Amino acid sequence: MTSDSTSDSIENLTTETVNPASANIDTLSPLEIVRLMNAEDATIPQAIARETESIAHAITVITECICNGGRLIYIGAGTSGRLGVLDASECPPTFSTPPELVVGLIAGGDSALRTSAEGVEDHPETAVEDLQTIGLSKADVLVGIASSGRTPYVIGGLEYARSVGSFAIGLVCNEGSALAQVADLMVTLVVGPEIITGSTRMKAGTATKMVLNMLTTATMVQLGKTYGNLMVDLRASNTKLVARSCRLVSQLTGITETQAKEELKKCHGELKTTVVMIRHGVAPDAARQILNDCGNQLRLALRTADGEAP
Repeated sequence: MTSDSTSDSIENLTTETVNPASANIDTLSPLEIVRLMNAEDATIPQAIARETESIAHAITVITECICNGGRLIYIGAGTSGRLGVLDASECPPTFSTPPELVVGLIAGGDSALRTSAEGVEDHPETAVEDLQTIGLSKADVLVGIASSGRTPYVIGGLEYARSVGSFAIGLVCNEGSALAQVADLMVTLVVGPEIITGSTRMKAGTATKMVLNMLTTATMVQLGKTYGNLMVDLRASNTKLVARSCRLVSQLTGITETQAKEELKKCHGELKTTVVMIRHGVAPDAARQILNDCGNQLRLALRTADGEAP
């Protein structure tokens, strides 16, 4: 990541210190470099394990926010921003969420996703403008992503979030970060020095992506987007999803995949509605109402079909 810097004491950051394990990396063979990188990457889960309670707290906050009509917003610069945008963009195809539910903002706008926009991270007022453009409010949660924990764009974003009443979460890879002064909750992933000094797109970036996966996946599970580990909140809108939906409907109801395809059509491709319709023996609208009464939790809806208490 080339985005997480300010002018003072950057050399004191853990992510900016020299890693002795890779001091002679330019003398190593490709196989030796791969083994070195793999060994360094193996330490990432340990850094995440130390922050599991903070991550779980963040998931609880985000879930409550969305249940109350709010949104999850990511903000970052450079690689940090790209990772936020990536995670946000993967939610609609994976969990059938509307694109405005999880939003990723990157300093410099969409063009910065492909072309480095050095310097844009140094302007906190730009973050305020970006957040005002999307109408950030107290109903939303803002996650500021900055490996160094000192990016002005991200700090400005979290300051603004708190000023409007949004819950502000900081996701960083250095202890004692400036971001901690403007966040309601911190997730601090201390992954140590990179094998290429200061190249935080490596261990820091990997750790960040892993935690973002946790935030959205666990939140979506809490929101009823899965049944067990199955992606059931699908709308069969293309050939691949039709095939997957047919398999899942068949698996959850006992009918054939051919029959499942016909039943899905009755429910406009809504997988959960189809399953509830079949298991309860009701019309699609009634199935939707049952799901709604159960908080869109398929497991609860199916318990009522089997005569169990919700």
